[in-house]
Amino acid sequence: MSTSTAPTSVAKAGRPPEAAPRKTARRRGRRGPLATLSTHGVLIVASLVAFFPVGWLIFLSLGPDKDDYLHPGRIWHKMTWDNYTFVLQHTGFFDWLKSTLVVVLGTTAIGVIIAATSGYAVSRMRFPGYKKFMWVLLVTQMFPIAVLIVPMYQIMSDLGLIDTYLGLILVNCSTVVPYSAWLLKGYFDTIPFEIDEAGRVDGLSPFGTFLRLILPLAKPGLAVAAFYNFLTAFGEVAFASTFMLSDSNYTFAVGLQSFVSEHDAQRNLMAATAVLIAIPVSVFFYLVQKNLVTGLTAGGTKG
Repeated sequence: MSTSTAPTSVAKAGRPPEAAPRKTARRRGRRGPLATLSTHGVLIVASLVAFFPVGWLIFLSLGPDKDDYLHPGRIWHKMTWDNYTFVLQHTGFFDWLKSTLVVVLGTTAIGVIIAATSGYAVSRMRFPGYKKFMWVLLVTQMFPIAVLIVPMYQIMSDLGLIDTYLGLILVNCSTVVPYSAWLLKGYFDTIPFEIDEAGRVDGLSPFGTFLRLILPLAKPGLAVAAFYNFLTAFGEVAFASTFMLSDSNYTFAVGLQSFVSEHDAQRNLMAATAVLIAIPVSVFFYLVQKNLVTGLTAGGTKG
């Protein structure tokens, strides 16, 4: 019996020990806990750095005294909304708001319409000089505003558009349309041409194809162009301060400039005004944020 079991025991003894079950291999592309923690830490720090100026401005706007920015620790014990009340009741804030909304929304709407039609025409149609047309738009961006103000003022004066919303909207469009047209042209290039052909087969006109088929697909690009037009018109100072002469027609940028010259030592009031002015931009950004990332990255993987 011993002879029959010996080979078996020897075989078992000579067999290499079974390897312990290995842990499931980490999937490709997945980061370890340390890398994830480091990434989140960097993002948190970057977010705090980005938010700190905004939070500090809001904090200073709650101080009742003009010198509180020199001793910010005192604000905690005497926070008040009186600065906002003063700005809303004793300045032309609502006149600035009305003028800003008219100019900014008008610039955004007209600028996007012109840029979209121009970009679509160059993207889809092959008319004489279509390439040079886009380069001409680009060349217009090379001239500084200081050079353009004098001839523009003369033209606007001859047309009777000085100190009018329409005049400022048209001037702003001359600034935002070239870049927006290039942006939307690149986005339209990413939309398959077969969609246009399908629209023609269904009996749609070129404009009907553009309106009913292309524009719904180009919402992300349109959102980026609209956001660019909005921010440009909202923060524009040179044209607004030159072409708008009445206090009631001032936009936020010009109104804040006049407010600073009047209340240059009252930093608490200026901080409250800056916070109130930032609200419209924040609301507009919230409305278009879903399409911004898609629109900004469109065309990045083409070709």
